[in-house]
Amino acid sequence: MQEKQFGLFFERALRMSGITGENLFIMLERRLDNVVYRLRFAVSRSQARQLVLHGHILVNGKRVNVPSYLVRPEDTIEVGESGKSLVIIKDALKEFGKSGLMPWLKLNPDIMKGTFLVAPRRSDITDLTDIKEQMIVEYYSK
Repeated sequence: MQEKQFGLFFERALRMSGITGENLFIMLERRLDNVVYRLRFAVSRSQARQLVLHGHILVNGKRVNVPSYLVRPEDTIEVGESGKSLVIIKDALKEFGKSGLMPWLKLNPDIMKGTFLVAPRRSDITDLTDIKEQMIVEYYSK
């Protein structure tokens, strides 16, 4: 994600009700490229972004090729027919058994289909424990 796009996400989080830093993290977790990564369809966020850009990902049965698309609760995310034969996706799904999923996601690895159950809370995002969102808010509020 580029600086300009991050700033736009911050502006949207600022306009939302609630704590700006938490809103920002929740919006970033809802991005389609991040959800594809979290569902273990890709081994990195950049690889997930490329899968989305190349049209291999379907949201609610429709092809979406915008990595910044915000996934909503109860949306289904699946690999399209063109992507089901890709070795990189099959290899990435092998990691599913080793590392599991975030609690707001559900995955059926056999059919390469997952569901975004609910928007996560800040406390649910375990790999962001050392990030101080207040510093980000102060920086972008200038």
